[in-house]
Amino acid sequence: MYTLDKPDNLVEMFAQSVDRFGGNLWMGTKNRAKDGYDWVTYDQVARRITNLRGGLAHLGIQKGDAVGIIANNRVAWPVACYATYSLAGRYVPMYEAELEKTWKYIIEDAAVRVLFVSRPEILAKVKGWPEEIETLDHVVLIEGQGEGTMEALERYGKEHPAPAVYPDADDIAGLIYTSGTTGAPKGVLLSHGNLTSNVHAATKAYPQLDENLRTLSFLPWAHSYGQTAELHFLMRLGGSTGFAEGPLTIVDDLALVKPTFLIAVPRIFNRVYDGLNTKMNEQGGLAKKLFDMGVNAGIERRRLKKEGRTSLVNNLKLKIADAIVFKKIREKFGGRLMYSLSSSAALSPHISEFFEDVGIPVYEAWGMTELSPAGTINSLQHNKLGSAGRPIDKVRLVIDKTFDSDNPEEGELIVYGPNVMKGYHNKPEETRATMTEDGGLRTGDRAYIDEDGYLHITGRIKEQFKLENGKFVSPATMEEEIKLLPCVEHTMIYGLNRPFTVGLVFPDFIVMDKLARQNGWPAEPAAMVADDAFKAYIESKILGSLKGKFGSYEIPKKFIILSEGFSIDNGMLTQTFKLKRREVLKAYQPMIEEAYRKK
Repeated sequence: MYTLDKPDNLVEMFAQSVDRFGGNLWMGTKNRAKDGYDWVTYDQVARRITNLRGGLAHLGIQKGDAVGIIANNRVAWPVACYATYSLAGRYVPMYEAELEKTWKYIIEDAAVRVLFVSRPEILAKVKGWPEEIETLDHVVLIEGQGEGTMEALERYGKEHPAPAVYPDADDIAGLIYTSGTTGAPKGVLLSHGNLTSNVHAATKAYPQLDENLRTLSFLPWAHSYGQTAELHFLMRLGGSTGFAEGPLTIVDDLALVKPTFLIAVPRIFNRVYDGLNTKMNEQGGLAKKLFDMGVNAGIERRRLKKEGRTSLVNNLKLKIADAIVFKKIREKFGGRLMYSLSSSAALSPHISEFFEDVGIPVYEAWGMTELSPAGTINSLQHNKLGSAGRPIDKVRLVIDKTFDSDNPEEGELIVYGPNVMKGYHNKPEETRATMTEDGGLRTGDRAYIDEDGYLHITGRIKEQFKLENGKFVSPATMEEEIKLLPCVEHTMIYGLNRPFTVGLVFPDFIVMDKLARQNGWPAEPAAMVADDAFKAYIESKILGSLKGKFGSYEIPKKFIILSEGFSIDNGMLTQTFKLKRREVLKAYQPMIEEAYRKK
């Protein structure tokens, strides 16, 4: 159906990169002792992959066999990944911060034969599973040396090499398990053709990127966005990435790695923006005035541009703000960052505009695991703030308008292209429900395409609900707007068949701690959320952020402020911080009912 660009498998693509960029730095690991990073080249990693391929062949891995890994991003991750590919095996990644029952489900469902685990603590939890899981033959420890470790397997493979296998485009490269917001995780079958088509499309969307590209890696490669957009795409270009030590060290790591391109999610940009505003408000004085001047000058420049005009005075204000304030913001990102890619959720247009004024444009993309994952993208050549971008190369979008909506241009987004998954592993009925007869993917997203061909996602069909007056509410859009507030960590809007909507809100207690001390509110979260003044503050901020952007019938009439939030550990958030609405409702249904009963 589609003519794929070559190479159409990741084994050949990697071999080409090693031939072209063998001496280039590829991955860096933080070394606290020397306050820097230790780097390895493409050639060094390629030798480890060759050795591990021999080791995996010795363990009996053949075409179609599954190799699993429970590990955060590290050099060993792509070593195991590309070694598995080069035996035409299937790679099955899992998060370290995952429930044991989820690991076990995935290992059983994918029929994993060899399992790599990062640390002894994880090994202790799973070492008995080969006796419980029929397909699981070996558990291999990544950290450490000696019997049962990755080092020993590579050592054996060095002495007993195995030839590389070049898979066909339709051969399955791996299973990536979706987060399971509405049930058990689903194993998305992605072929070599799926993944390489995404990589080729990304290089066409960003032709200015080359082997000088450097990123800071903090998105998990166990997720499709981080894996394709960073690992495979970077490999194709011959670029490099440094691993962030952890969420709390990202600012320091940016200064050390000095990325030129950042692959991130809106949460990162929201936090930076909130932090800057808070700092400027606290600092006050000239710095605050210059910051505000720059922000306002950027707004004015966009207004004038729409009118086809310019202003020397306004441009001078921007130059002054850039030289004194915005330059320091860029230095916080390492000083070399040219632009960023954001996906996973919508980015607020005013935050996009702010970073563009600072000199770090943020381009939004849209996709899902079932699309390998990219479907649309904004770029230097084609960019519209507030949109999800245009279709990537070889991809076609269709809007199915056969469901109820207040907007006649909206419908369910269906995607056609070589990036569309091969199906859900062991779930033929769900595959049939998601795929159209002619090979399209029903995304479940409500969307429309504007007159310039840009995609706009307006919500999830399953999440949309009707109030008792028949009006539609799309909660996700409102929730994203509320989460832009520094005082809010998570929120959920509810109102199915009800007279009005109710908002569940979990405040950001780190941000609120300082305000609590200033205003004399209780320090403990449980007491804080019971304080009338605290609740009034949160509610006023939320209502102010929604007014004028949403219909009055959509905006919550009541709020439930929570002292305990939604998290991965309590099962209310996925690994990518998406809401599991069923689980939230299970936990808080009594409080919701009480809110509707009260006048």
